[in-house]
Amino acid sequence: MKLNEIKDNPGARKGRTRVGRGIGSGLGKTAGRGQKGQKSRSGVSINGFEGGQMPLHMRLPKRGFNKPNRKEWAEVNLDSLQAAVDSGRIAAGDRLDAAALVDRGVLTHARDGVRILGRGALTAALHLRVSGASAAARRGVEAAGGSITLIGGEAGETGKA
Repeated sequence: MKLNEIKDNPGARKGRTRVGRGIGSGLGKTAGRGQKGQKSRSGVSINGFEGGQMPLHMRLPKRGFNKPNRKEWAEVNLDSLQAAVDSGRIAAGDRLDAAALVDRGVLTHARDGVRILGRGALTAALHLRVSGASAAARRGVEAAGGSITLIGGEAGETGKA
């Protein structure tokens, strides 16, 4: 086989259907669009239009507010940290920040900062520099002999350093 002899299998590429090309084609006359009206024309976008009646999405009351620049935290539970210690990715006594957690495969992205949560138990003493920590996570890390230092985020208990 040569490069100039390579071709698709028969029937692998099907040509585009040309509509409106005579009654014998099966898609002549109205070209598969039915008959008459706005939707039979091209270039019409009427999603949500209700014939002049106020559309449903405008009749429903609006509630709440989504802050456009809110922080998105990467969350790590104590059991995830313990699993990384057990697998050898983290050694007991390590000093870890967001970049170190990403390098060691605990997180895929650090996002706007790392927040430690308290699910599970931790037995290794780890020293963490993170943006935030829950009260349960702080107790779990300190009970294992480690420490949590909070850096300039606003997640959780930023007042306690």
